[in-house]
Amino acid sequence: MTDALPQSLAEIRDDFLELSQQDRLQLLLEFSNELPALPERLQGHEDELERVEECQSPVFITVTVGEDGDAPGIVRMHATAPREAPTTRGFASILAQGLSGLTVEQVLAVPADYPLTIGLSEAVSPLRIRGMVGMLGRVQRQVKTQAAVA
Repeated sequence: MTDALPQSLAEIRDDFLELSQQDRLQLLLEFSNELPALPERLQGHEDELERVEECQSPVFITVTVGEDGDAPGIVRMHATAPREAPTTRGFASILAQGLSGLTVEQVLAVPADYPLTIGLSEAVSPLRIRGMVGMLGRVQRQVKTQAAVA
């Protein structure tokens, strides 16, 4: 296992850090508009997703490992968040895009403080950052559980 941040998450972090605070918020808004839709098999079955209690807004997540045509050990994160909660939706999108396609080992190696490294701590409330930290922790817990079953 390596301490290096996966390239997908490192690129997202670097994109944020290259911008001013105001532009970082704009990029977060862009991410919120790019949250991937749930796979068809999950649409209408949101009750099968886990609620992220750390988030003020209703955010639900689930992960798959080696499903939907992926190679064994490849993780996909799926999330729903309301459009009227762009910050939370943006965080979910960052994680969904940054973690999907990684191996179980890569996802589990992502530092718990990754959300603190993308330069949004001054732009959004600590409560919102804590929500993203909670989201990452829940994803990693689900990955551990699914990898143990696989």
